[in-house]
Amino acid sequence: MIRISKLASSVQPSATLAAAGRARQLKAQGVHVFDFSLGEPDFLTPAHIREAAVAAMNKGQTHYTPTNGTPEVRAAIARFYQKSHGITYSPEQILVSNGAKHSIHNALASTVGPGDEVIIPAPYWVSYSDLVTMTGASYVLIPTRLEDGFKMKPADLRAAITPRSRMLMLNSPSNPTGAVYTRAELEAIADVVLETGLAVLSDEIYEQLIYGDAKGTCFATLRPGLADRTLTISGVSKTYAMTGWRIGWAAGPLPVIKAMGNVQSQETSCPCSVSQAAAIAALDGDQSCVEEMRVEFQARRDLVCGLLAKLPGVKSFVPDGAFYAFFDVSSHFGRMLGGKEITDSASFCLAALDSAQVNVVPGAAFGAEGYVRLSYATSREQIRGGLDRLERFLR
Repeated sequence: MIRISKLASSVQPSATLAAAGRARQLKAQGVHVFDFSLGEPDFLTPAHIREAAVAAMNKGQTHYTPTNGTPEVRAAIARFYQKSHGITYSPEQILVSNGAKHSIHNALASTVGPGDEVIIPAPYWVSYSDLVTMTGASYVLIPTRLEDGFKMKPADLRAAITPRSRMLMLNSPSNPTGAVYTRAELEAIADVVLETGLAVLSDEIYEQLIYGDAKGTCFATLRPGLADRTLTISGVSKTYAMTGWRIGWAAGPLPVIKAMGNVQSQETSCPCSVSQAAAIAALDGDQSCVEEMRVEFQARRDLVCGLLAKLPGVKSFVPDGAFYAFFDVSSHFGRMLGGKEITDSASFCLAALDSAQVNVVPGAAFGAEGYVRLSYATSREQIRGGLDRLERFLR
């Protein structure tokens, strides 16, 4: 009998992928499910990006590339940071990986290990904690509150730091809350980082999906010297509706990027050659597609927030970015809904799926019991139908 390792036994399956799997099973049985589980834009990848991929294939660009990505795609990413954020990275300071999740894994595997602590504000994206655990390091959660916009305060960060603290993981705009830190709020956090010597992993994958008066901020740009201790993670998945193309990246200090490249060379070799060509077209091409998708996401956000306000016993707030609503359903704990007793966010979500065919993800998976996450990366028709079902379910 083959034994399962302690590492594999300690890692939980992704809650969002598990929720999507349950929905697929019902759909296969002919059940119409209002599925709000996955953080995946429902738009088709823009035509000029798809055409660039076809052209690359026809030119024979279907072989291994350098482990870190082609010089051309790394140069395109460097141009993006110079143009969008005014920060200069050489192509050698950029590592292209198989999606932003892979970039985060590379970053953690190359910088922390047994005995180290990684600080994570909660709620947090479901994979953060397990990716830390896989390195042998431990994670320390800093709870945030809906009343504070789900934002960590500098004093809370300072109180969480111990002699074992090595890294802070930031995510703005946030998955699952949609919270966006202001520049001033991030500057206050940066000051604590510089005073204490922490490294920072700044996950900025939703950086262009921002609404209203909110502004996106590249954390590494905030203070002199901050770029030397910040790893910036992003990619094309969310901004350009390219989730399946699997292109993410890390930008940061050259010695760390080199170490991450060594790790990647043993894990996966290079990212997909054709996807790299498509990413160049995405970054260097016409950006009107980005604005069109952003405007539609903002309209969906407004629709979702208006409908959530009608749900009995639910508390929510208006997110400034990404495409998620994160709302408090704890007032329904102890009730019988759909013939099931609701005791926590997991039982709430299972009852909503079984009885109302509405698929949302338990907040416990994000480090925030009592909440659920709804992705509005789906049509307005699905949003209206699903939230109508959810309202009837709760009433």
